[in-house]
Amino acid sequence: MISALKTSLPTAIFVGLGGTEMERAGQQRIVRAEDVAHMGITEVLRHAPYIYSQYRKLVRSIERNRPDIAVLIDFPDVNFRLAAHLKRLGISVIYLVSPQLWAWKRGRLRWVQERVTKMLVIFPFEAEFYRNRGVDSEFIGHPLAALPLPSISREAYAAHYKLDPEKPWIALLPGSRWREITANLPAMVEMASLLPFACEYILPVASTIDRPRLQEFVKGWITYRPIATTTSLPYIHLVPDAREALHHARASVVASGTATVQAAVIGNPFVVVYRVSPLTFALAKLLVEYPPELKAEPDEAGNLPIAMVNLIAGRRIVPELLQSNLTAESLVEELLPLLGDTPQRDTMIASLAELSQQLLPANVTDPITRAARVILKFLPTQLPVPGSMP
Repeated sequence: MISALKTSLPTAIFVGLGGTEMERAGQQRIVRAEDVAHMGITEVLRHAPYIYSQYRKLVRSIERNRPDIAVLIDFPDVNFRLAAHLKRLGISVIYLVSPQLWAWKRGRLRWVQERVTKMLVIFPFEAEFYRNRGVDSEFIGHPLAALPLPSISREAYAAHYKLDPEKPWIALLPGSRWREITANLPAMVEMASLLPFACEYILPVASTIDRPRLQEFVKGWITYRPIATTTSLPYIHLVPDAREALHHARASVVASGTATVQAAVIGNPFVVVYRVSPLTFALAKLLVEYPPELKAEPDEAGNLPIAMVNLIAGRRIVPELLQSNLTAESLVEELLPLLGDTPQRDTMIASLAELSQQLLPANVTDPITRAARVILKFLPTQLPVPGSMP
């Protein structure tokens, strides 16, 4: 988004809360995203004092510098409160990537109605959800759906990461936070030791994860965890790019989140997994309630679907293994049909291709450019929108 806005506003100054890639694009980071990125009720409570101190630091910066416009991206626990400060200062608030108010905490909808000037959503059902509740919203499309496929060949990828091109490759995406790694990755490693034939494993390392720490975790789990294995112990290749891994993998195991959309638009068959603390999961089951705009039916255990691909499709096109259902054995059972030339694999690939087409509006080729055009219109002094932004 910073890069797209710089096309029209080359002298603009960008400040706020962001990650390392935003900093590289030119943002002056007041608060580092990696310092305050915690998920789950118990996890957030444990880090609450530090998170709040960083929030106050951000508010003081806004009051001191008075930005011309605010673009808030996801992160509702911080951004809704920031939106209240911005509203009092008379600053337009463009909210990009809707928080999941359609799933839970529906009471926060009034905050959107009161504080948000324009809501830009990246999933098709969200625009209808907001419009039906009096919010100015626009479906700009999902940025991942507009990206070209990775260009590196399988042979070059194998040579670069020392993979055997003759074996099937399975991508493991346990999450982008350390708590997700420790909750989801052990079952994946055990699964790798139970598959009845030799595969190689690709583990993309998120920018928020310390690579040496992850390497030691994987090594320790493989070396010291007792596993009844039918094959040799797995070797897991750590790689930097999730999209390349998904593009070349035969199938994947993916933690619920943005990575499921990455897998869907690339067309890689996958199994969704997720595990949180028992308290967080129990509370989520009580609080989550999908609106009429979403066609979502609970499974036999009473669990509503959580994978975004299943919510968009309105049916379960990929299996979900949550909480105690996430075991090495259940992963093997769900993954095996996706590794061979099977009807299950063909059906899933076709369903993912159909879903991918729903993630871009008919008249949009670049969601980020579309969002930048909207943001420019809300600047205090109207600027001409250049022809380079279709």
